[in-house]
Parts: sequence; C-alpha cells; structure tokens
Amino acid sequence: MALALVFPGQGSQAVGMGRDLAAAFAPAREVFEAVDETLHQNLTRLMFEGPAEELTLTANAQPALMAVSLAVLRVLEAEGGFDIKGKVALVAGHSLGEYSALAAVRAFDVPQAARLLRLRGEAMQKAVPAGTGAMAALLGAEMEQARAICERAAEDPVTGERQVVEAANDNGGGQVVISGHKAAVERAVELAKAEGVKRAMLLPVSAPFHSSLMAPAADAMGEALERDPPRAPLVPVVANVTAAKATDPGTIRDLLVRQVTGTVRWRECVAAMTAMGCDRFIEVGSGKVLTGLMKRNAPEATATACGTPAEIEAVLRSL
Repeated sequence: MALALVFPGQGSQAVGMGRDLAAAFAPAREVFEAVDETLHQNLTRLMFEGPAEELTLTANAQPALMAVSLAVLRVLEAEGGFDIKGKVALVAGHSLGEYSALAAVRAFDVPQAARLLRLRGEAMQKAVPAGTGAMAALLGAEMEQARAICERAAEDPVTGERQVVEAANDNGGGQVVISGHKAAVERAVELAKAEGVKRAMLLPVSAPFHSSLMAPAADAMGEALERDPPRAPLVPVVANVTAAKATDPGTIRDLLVRQVTGTVRWRECVAAMTAMGCDRFIEVGSGKVLTGLMKRNAPEATATACGTPAEIEAVLRSL
C-alpha cells in the first residue's frame, strides 16, 4: 500500500490539543518549546489550557496546529523509527496544513514554519476590515453548482455593482465553502437554500479566507517567502491550488503565495493522490476532519487519524 500523510487546517484546533503528547514524549515537548521560543509567546499553554476564543484567533490557530502535527511526526520518527522519505509517497495539507506538510518533509524547519504561519495569520486578519467579509458552507452542493450560485450572488441587486463571492474550499462529498464580501455571501446562502441545497450556513470566521479579497495577505506572504524560502522537500507535496505534486522550491514558494487567494482544491488533491497510487492516508495532527473527508472522497482507501499517544501507538503497530 502506498502511503500519503495529510495535515489538517484551521477548524481542527481544540483546547487541550497536544497536552497528552507533551506529557508522554520528549520529542513533542521539543517541538512545542521551539515554537514558543520562535514566537516569543507561551503558545503551548494556550493550546493546553485555552481560552478557546484566543486559540481560535487565526494568528494563534495556524502555528498551533502546525506545532501539534510536527510534534506527532517527531514522535513517530523518534519512538518508531518512522522514515518519512522511505515510507511516504506523497504529503498534502489543507490550507495552513500545507505548511505543516512542507515542514514534515523538511522544506521548512519548525521555527521557519512557525514564523511564516504567524505572519500568514496576521496578514490574513488585516487584509479586510472586520465585518466586511464572510464565509459560508454549502452542504449538499457540488463545485459547479456553488460556482453558479456565487456568480449570481456577486451582483448587488440595488446598485448593480459586482462584489466578491468565490469558492474557497472544494472539500468533496458535497461540501463547498464560499468566501467574499459579507453581503454577497449572505445572498449566496439564500440562493443556495432556494435551489434546494441541503444546508447553507454562515461560518464563525473572522475574515474571507481563500478569496481575492486576501490579495494584501498574498503580497505579504510573497515578501516573507522571498526572505524565508522553502528548500527541496524529501517527498513531493500535492499543492492546494493545482492538485498536482511539486518538488521545486521556487514553484512551491509561488504556490504558497497563490494559495492565500486561491481555492483549496482538496477533493481534487485526494483524487490526484489516489491516481498516483496512494491507498493509505494518515492524518497527522489535531482532530479527524480530513479522515472524515477521506472516507467520502476516497472510500476505497484506508484513512487513519494520528494525533494522540494511543493513535500513535496504533499507527506504529500498523506500519
């Protein structure tokens, strides 16, 4: 069985994540200490103890989720002799998880990933004034239907002006997330309901991620990645914006910049990995969101979550 590792994105954070790892394994503690030192913040305490509102802030959630993913991977390597270059065919991550995936295959080191994700979170938050943007989930909608709804919702019926509302995440299994100006997203939700989409709801997020409104954040990441560029990964990464594998550092840098405003093509990423022979997936980090999506996008494949000491033990037994 060809193995792929996948890394979760924002929304998988939870107070208490990583606490059991730190208590049980020195390599996990080392990752958390490196992130705290890099960010000049006790992010570990925030992860372990909350409050949830502070952990959920984009600038905290992004490096925190990366830290847990890399802590799990370092434990797999140290405790089980897991050789990512020898055992893994491909890696991929959902949105910020792409940075975790790249750190896993040594394109970034952990402090570098923490710096970039802190900057990314802050830049995404600052890109649009509070209350201007929104995101919504369309459950039971396929990508073409969601795009058609967005096209209709973009026009303000009063002024006739075009606003931004775009497909942000194609998660598969009839789950599409849209993003853009708040009024346009709200119109899209009402249109989706009128069209019989199973469920359409606004999401509790603070900015319109993965839309063209994030252009200032993309510019900021372009500058940051020029200063702090990736290295060649040990294993190819399947990129969010192309659903194709990448290994060239310059290409990876450009794809990460495009990712800020581009659609996360997760359904296509999974299809690409299975087409390249991967039939086993391990979700490395907090939660089981991608494991659930994998069961819908690749039902023939084996999908396992690995984020706790018990799950690490089970994965090591299975390898």
